[in-house]
Amino acid sequence: MSRIGKQPITLPKGVEANFTSGVFSVKGPKGTLTKNFKDEVAISIADEVVTLTPAKDTALAKALWGTYASHIGNMIEGVTTGYTKKLEIEGVGYRGEVKGTNFVLAVGLSHPVSIAIPEGITVVVEKGLFTLTGNDKDALGQFAATVRDQKRPEPYKGKGIRYQGEYIIRKQGKKAV
Repeated sequence: MSRIGKQPITLPKGVEANFTSGVFSVKGPKGTLTKNFKDEVAISIADEVVTLTPAKDTALAKALWGTYASHIGNMIEGVTTGYTKKLEIEGVGYRGEVKGTNFVLAVGLSHPVSIAIPEGITVVVEKGLFTLTGNDKDALGQFAATVRDQKRPEPYKGKGIRYQGEYIIRKQGKKAV
């Protein structure tokens, strides 16, 4: 039994939810999100409360029950408050800038790296800090991971791109004899 799936999800004021033919959509002050769901879990919306129950008695339905509840909760939070991820860049000459719909990074390679910014995500660049904001938690997390993968922090000097507050285990390096 899913502990997360059992709990009803209440819709805040100003948020509208709709579920038709496997597509769940949420509309709020920060935008609209839609997601496709399989029919293993029955989703019902009544009196500003979303409830989920497994439609079939299978292992897949039980596994998806809590997962879908978490996805719906994340969608509701995204259209009401939104999500933010912060990345730090460290290294001599390492920098990033927004050019139109692209995020251009200079991270010690022979060429600048250009990454397309997905729809619904905004990037703000300050000195050594990138603030990524959006209402879709999945898309924001994937974009932040893509940016971080361009130059992961290395363990000797700590140069690279990392999440704010991420701790990098440092290595000692060579010792002089």
